[in-house]
This record gives sequence, C-alpha cells and structure tokens, in this order.
Amino acid sequence: MSDHIFKDAIERVKRIGSQADVSLDVINSLMHPHATLTASLPVRMDDGSTQYFTGYRCRYNNLLGPSKGGIRYHPDVNRQEVEALALWMTIKCAIVGLPYGGGKGGITVDAKKLSAMEIERLSRAYVRAMADFIGPDTDIPAPDVYTNARIMGWMMDEYETIKRVKAPGVITGKPISLGGSLGRDDATGRGAYLCIKQLESKNKWQPHNITVAVQGFGNGGYHVARLLHDDGYKIVAISDSQGGIYSDNGFDVDSIYKGKQETNRITALYCKHSVCELVDHDVITNEQLLELDVDILIPAALDGVITTKNVKNIKAKNIVEVANGPIIGEVDHIIAQKGITVIPDVLANAGGVTVSYFEWVQNKNGYYWSLPEVHNKLATIMNQAFSEIWDISINEKVSMRDAAYILAMRRFDKAVSAHGTQQYFSN
Repeated sequence: MSDHIFKDAIERVKRIGSQADVSLDVINSLMHPHATLTASLPVRMDDGSTQYFTGYRCRYNNLLGPSKGGIRYHPDVNRQEVEALALWMTIKCAIVGLPYGGGKGGITVDAKKLSAMEIERLSRAYVRAMADFIGPDTDIPAPDVYTNARIMGWMMDEYETIKRVKAPGVITGKPISLGGSLGRDDATGRGAYLCIKQLESKNKWQPHNITVAVQGFGNGGYHVARLLHDDGYKIVAISDSQGGIYSDNGFDVDSIYKGKQETNRITALYCKHSVCELVDHDVITNEQLLELDVDILIPAALDGVITTKNVKNIKAKNIVEVANGPIIGEVDHIIAQKGITVIPDVLANAGGVTVSYFEWVQNKNGYYWSLPEVHNKLATIMNQAFSEIWDISINEKVSMRDAAYILAMRRFDKAVSAHGTQQYFSN
C-alpha cells in the first residue's frame, strides 16, 4: 500500500463528512486513531538464528463496541496501512450495524519465505507482544492477507496460555474444531455476491447476459466468482499476482480453482471428474483485466489499482470492491462522471466481519449455528445494509460510497450525541 493511504482515507472522511449533516465531533473522532501499538517480534528461525519482525495493532475507534479487524502478513505492512484499514473497518462495522469499532493488525514479513514452524513462532510472538492490547471484550483479531484459520488457532492458544483462561472469543476465523463458525470460509465472497444479487434485482439483469472480470483469485475472489458462476453469470477473466486469462465464452470457475490448487497458477482449464483440458483463451496482465469492457469488474486483490493513470481507461459499468481500497480517493469524482456504479469495499467485503461477529457471539454463548442459519443471518444483514445505502444514494443523489459513509457517520452521530456534543455543552 502507498504511504499516503491513511491521508487518502482521512480526506475521504472529511469530504463525505461535510455532506452527512453530522456533528463535527463525529468527523474529528474518525480522524484520530485511538491507539496503535508497534512491537519488535524476535523469532528463532529454523537455522538457529534470531530475526526481528515489526508487528502492529491499531484500535481505531471503540465508540460502538470493542474493536475488530484482521491481521495481515505482508512485506508492505506499515503503520499508515494498518491505521487506514482500521478506519475502514470502523466505517464497515457501523454500516452493517455490528456492535464493534474498527481495528487492524499486521506484521511486515514475506510469509512465503518462512517455513510453517517459523510462521507459528512468529504468530505466537505477535500475540505475546499484543496480549494486553487485545481481548474478547477489547479488540478481537481475525485472518486477513496471508493469514488463515490455523494461524488464528495458534494465536488463540498463545493468548489462552498467557492469560490462563479459555477465551475462544479473543480471535475469530478459527478452525471449526477450535470454536470457529460454519460459513466463515466463504463469507467475504458471499457478502459481495449478495450485493451483486441486489444490483441484479435493481437492474433486472439476466445473469447469463452479464460478463464479469475478477482480479485476484484468493479467498474472496474465488468465492464470489464461484457463486456468480453457479448462478449463470459469465466469468470472462480471472487473474492472480502472476497474470490472468480471458475468454469471451467464459470459464468454469471450479476447474480453474482446481488447477490453481495443484499448480499455484491460473490456468484456463475445464475439468470433468478427473479429466482436465485446456480451453481457448488469451493471456492478459492484471492491468489489462482492469480495462476490459465488462458489466462487472471485481478488484479482489490489491489496494490502489485504479488510479489517475488508468481511470480513464476503465470501461466496466459496475465495480464491486472485494479488496480494501482498490480505487484511490483522487479518482472518485472521475468514476462518478463516467456513470460507473461502485459497490464500495466497506459494504462489498463486509461479509467477512459479519460472520466473524457471528463466531464471536457463538463463542460467548457456547451455542453454535448450522450453515443455513449463518447464511440466512448474513443475507439479512447484507441486504438490509445494501437497501439503506441504496436509498440514501438515490434520495440524496450521491454515490454508493458516499452513501455508505453517510450511513455510518449518522450512526456515529447518534452515539456521540448521547455523550454530548460541542453544541450541547455550549448551550
């Protein structure tokens, strides 16, 4: 992520806040992270040496509840990135009505270069450094980029060892056997899928006529592509960090996913049982995928991929942000002028934190839900949030992103007003 990402996130808050008709106290509270902890993490490597990694955890805002947010392992993790992501999580939780504030964490590391045992030691070192900063009623981490259920299980175990208590609610996104929730694995992609189904209803689409390009074939990108393909949408382009593939005829998503799992590459395959064959396709770059003339573009990989350099070449009619921050704030007005509908990240990828909330609730109650229950509860929350944002967008003639932020800020305004604003005390 760019070092300017936090500044960019704050500028969005200031710009949209001026339209939201809320107290200045709300805008000011969203411009200042509550607390950020930075720690050096010593890790014994497999060769016997000790290396030091930098870890971060930000509790951005706890006005509506304990902070909540993922932990990512990536070479580009820095304080600005963590604070920007924590701000977006603050907005996201308010949008879908969760009793959470926003948080985020990360470690500056190339996880691909570490062994499994080194990853475990690093994960436990992170929790040792953060044990007094996180907690089931304070700040609840979850998986993010290059972290997963197993890592969350290690972190929970380390926290419980330090605190000498059983505390499954300290971490979400855990393995099912350790208190995880059914439905958490595809929650991010499913949330985006539910948003697209709402667009389908609003626009009276016939799915088989709608073309989709997906940049990023990780957890979020794969599941939204799979669900759309199962509904008849034509997935014409898919990419990962190494590049992408394109075909007018569309792809069979599960066949490509199978090939990806076996070769770690995106390959244009069609599989029937155990027999797979290559299908006609073009090899494209990630940059070319973004500029395809498709009905729906789904950036599901990196932040900052749509910028001043390529925004004029974007031809998609709709953009659904499964990644965090794929469109920089500088080009919001250009996207609006082009008539592109954007389902913003703070709504589109909120399925993940919503099912994490379900997991936390189940952990606290010691009562676990069936998969259909989880899916139904997720659909209720996502559809309600979409409808509220859509109505603000139509009634106040603003973009879906601006409408999402306005909805969140008005919810903050009610909470801030309950404590007393400057206007209250000055009167």
